[in-house]
Amino acid sequence: MLLPRINARVQSARPLGQAILVGHKLMFHKIGQDGSAKCDAFYTGSNSDLVYGVLYEMELNDKPLLDKAEGLGRGYETKEVKVVLQNGITHNAYLYTATLIDKTIKPFSWYKELVLYGALINNLPQNYVSERIKKVEAVKDPDIKRATENLKLLSEFRICLK
Repeated sequence: MLLPRINARVQSARPLGQAILVGHKLMFHKIGQDGSAKCDAFYTGSNSDLVYGVLYEMELNDKPLLDKAEGLGRGYETKEVKVVLQNGITHNAYLYTATLIDKTIKPFSWYKELVLYGALINNLPQNYVSERIKKVEAVKDPDIKRATENLKLLSEFRICLK
């Protein structure tokens, strides 16, 4: 959800606003290319399960760039869903849904922090952020260079949210 992270992958991406996905639950159980857990909007079918996020639009010719960055075909597949924007309008969207799942792995702390700051910057509901993101246990990335590079995206936001 963090725009600088998305724009590093796809420069044409622009946020349309907060969106809610019904019948899904935010899970940190997708096996990432680095062996840690990544986010997944996991389908439950229950109307009481909601994923809050941000809907982005991008140029169609940039989709292969995002597919590659997200690992399409290597742990994620795309799925068309309907989301509800803040103004109540339903919108068709595509999301990446996990195909490689391990409920025992944990996200790296830098990844969790990227997700958390994305949620905070986009003003997702506080109770949702507390329950679905803040409570998730994370582990330190043994690759210090990778962690440092990813955390650079947060430098300006840490100041803003203090």
